Amino acid sequence: MTSAEPRSSRPTLQGYGRADRLPVALDALFVYGTLRFSDVLRTLIDRVPDREPAAAEGWRVAALPGRVYPGLVIGTATAHGYLMTGLTRDEWRVLDAFEGPVYELVRVDLRDGRHSWAYACIPGTDVDPDDWSAEDFDARHLAAFVEHCAAWRRHYEAS
Repeated sequence: MTSAEPRSSRPTLQGYGRADRLPVALDALFVYGTLRFSDVLRTLIDRVPDREPAAAEGWRVAALPGRVYPGLVIGTATAHGYLMTGLTRDEWRVLDAFEGPVYELVRVDLRDGRHSWAYACIPGTDVDPDDWSAEDFDARHLAAFVEHCAAWRRHYEAS
């Protein structure tokens, strides 16, 4: 196991939704892991926002030890996923709370010249040397993960 590479000089937003404060300029979210899946999004925010394929060079979608979900870390690869737009402030709050303390919002440069926010692993997070597989997650873990998301949302809304 290795640790996530030190964060670049790219801007970050730590603790953003946990303090119930939203920066004004949250426009698009690059998703590369479980939030790529429509069933997960519908369970968490009741819809699938507008999205299009996107890629972030200089980032890697790493498998996390003992987890079915990945982490975004600086690397020599290209992270593939989707650019989601049109998220409401409430949806940002839900997704931020769901992502939890292992992640921070960082600004990433996309291959097509645009920029986006993405949830990346905080420095020092243990990551596997292998990349995470969306296909493997879909085949082996998606159904149980959607159930986990539903339970998490019930708890989130009750608190």
